[in-house]
Amino acid sequence: MNKVFVTAIIPKAGIDIFKKNKVQVVQHDSYLPISKSELIRKAKDCDAILSLLINKIDSSIINNLPKLKIISNYAVGYNNIDFLYASKKNIWVTNTPDILTNATADLTLGLLIACARKFREADIFTRKGKFKSWQSDLMLGKELHGKNLGIIGTGRIGKAVATRAAGFGLKIFYNNLERDLPLEMELKAKYLSLDGLLRICDFISIHTPLTPKTYHLIDKKKFALMKQDAVLINTSRGEVIDERALVQALKSKKLFSAGLDVYEFEPKITKELQQFENIILLPHIGSATEEARNKMAEIAAQNIVNVLKGKKPLTPVMNL
Repeated sequence: MNKVFVTAIIPKAGIDIFKKNKVQVVQHDSYLPISKSELIRKAKDCDAILSLLINKIDSSIINNLPKLKIISNYAVGYNNIDFLYASKKNIWVTNTPDILTNATADLTLGLLIACARKFREADIFTRKGKFKSWQSDLMLGKELHGKNLGIIGTGRIGKAVATRAAGFGLKIFYNNLERDLPLEMELKAKYLSLDGLLRICDFISIHTPLTPKTYHLIDKKKFALMKQDAVLINTSRGEVIDERALVQALKSKKLFSAGLDVYEFEPKITKELQQFENIILLPHIGSATEEARNKMAEIAAQNIVNVLKGKKPLTPVMNL
């Protein structure tokens, strides 16, 4: 019987697919990251790994798992896996794209509105019993209509955010490796250099993958280019922002507010960020809807089942 090691607790929908296809499941029964040594020990005789973003699957792990045929990542990103080395060893690497697009785009727009209208500060104010009467200058925020939204990275999620934002009357500007002509035609979006986008946009939303080129893409110099009182949203990867520079931008009141769902040192959060009331800090819940998380588990499991049956996986990162 084929055996899969699941590196953390996942929805039952994925486990059910394994049971239906008579694949034995060995599971790390925790939401916390498993150590490298324990992962190797538990997956030693497994044919497949179903991993999460919190699990680093490097070449040393791969070399210690002689039966491994596939690493199925329960995420759209896969920067936690040495996929180039895996492919050299003839091991499939897969992810779960598309499934979480709507959930993450919804969350992004929610953060954008919440930051623009001071939801967090207003909630704290009210809970502290400070709300005594209606005031003309109480918790003044920013309207979205007619403002400039800059989207950095127009993959599936970036495009979905642009579509939603256009419905609120935002003017769409974007920066991407390549021009997106359909986006320009459909939403009258305008392509700008990154520096140009940062200079003119009232709201900035990051949707780029993490690569060596995007590490600390938003640093001290980029913050200096932003408009005074800009709003910054990041639901992509934490390392894209230099959090030390972000702290300084908040301290100097360069930013009106910020909304983060991901962090540079995740799951650790830079302590200084927690002192500001005008930043919303979420626990990486971009894809956290019942629909998205269940479907992700199903796709991740089916990728493994396909490979174990000698078929091509549904969503390979690259072909072997």
